[in-house]
Amino acid sequence: MAASDALASPHKPVMLAEVLAALAAGPGKTVVDGTFGAGGYTRALLAEGADVIAIDRDPTAIAAGRALEAESAGRLRLVHGRFSELDRHAEALGVAAVDGVVLDVGVSSMQLDRAERGFSFRLDGPLDMRMATDGPSAADLVNNVDERDLAYLISTLGEDRKARFIARAIAERRAERPFERTLDLANVIEKAVFKAGDAIHPATRTFQALRIAVNHELDELGEALAAAERLLKAGGRLVVVAFHSLEDRIVKRFLADRTRDRPGGSRHMPETTVPEPTFRLVDRGAVAPSEAEIAENPRARSAKLRAAERTDAPARPLDLAAIGVPHVRLKGWS
Repeated sequence: MAASDALASPHKPVMLAEVLAALAAGPGKTVVDGTFGAGGYTRALLAEGADVIAIDRDPTAIAAGRALEAESAGRLRLVHGRFSELDRHAEALGVAAVDGVVLDVGVSSMQLDRAERGFSFRLDGPLDMRMATDGPSAADLVNNVDERDLAYLISTLGEDRKARFIARAIAERRAERPFERTLDLANVIEKAVFKAGDAIHPATRTFQALRIAVNHELDELGEALAAAERLLKAGGRLVVVAFHSLEDRIVKRFLADRTRDRPGGSRHMPETTVPEPTFRLVDRGAVAPSEAEIAENPRARSAKLRAAERTDAPARPLDLAAIGVPHVRLKGWS
């Protein structure tokens, strides 16, 4: 077995064929894989003949990828860092512009399936959820944030209509003893709001909200889109695969803003100057996975792919609020 086989993931990369088609990468092209994870996209890009700069904030993912890097004859360069700084990482390697950027947004299978990482409400482990394995954890957040702010967090980042009841249950229980384990938190939430016939586990959205907050995921995504805009050369492709509405909404709004070529708003308002578009859409809307892929890999069912091609217009400043990144301030949390 080749050393790189140790990186093989039990789950296939989502929408791989669609990602490769949208990137249109091949020999002589350089692509940034901003979310290396288990290396699925990177492996395929290398097989297509492209050179890859692969980034991941999780040190365990980078460590697992070193064998593949060693086998790549210099065509793969791994970077431990945040994808929000992907342009800086590329420039540090002497790369001023690239032909493609791909982002597979959210938690990876290798993180979700390892109980010790604390991402899953179905596996018992420490209440952690840190992708980079440093800084405050989900336990720190759950045990210290004001109840009212915790409800707002679960409502905003988890899109859970039962947020107030969940926050109250958490606050009442933590007054007795702090939360330390994932199943402990999941059980408290389930007892507080479970209703027969619920389509998903009652803790699903709360765990999503905590994970997003701990890792500042939506801010990171917004910054990564702007970094890709700065790094891509004219004709280069940006491809993003998102798995829930908050992420996809941000990507959609960013691309809508960057591809707009005419003034919007009411005909009664004065016409405003519209900056030259920095992207052109590859497809008019989001691309969904095929029924065959969903049947083979249920984790693909909520995925949406959006792709755009870079123009030669200069990159613009980023306004996170304008593209839908929520600003969440929490008492007792940094």
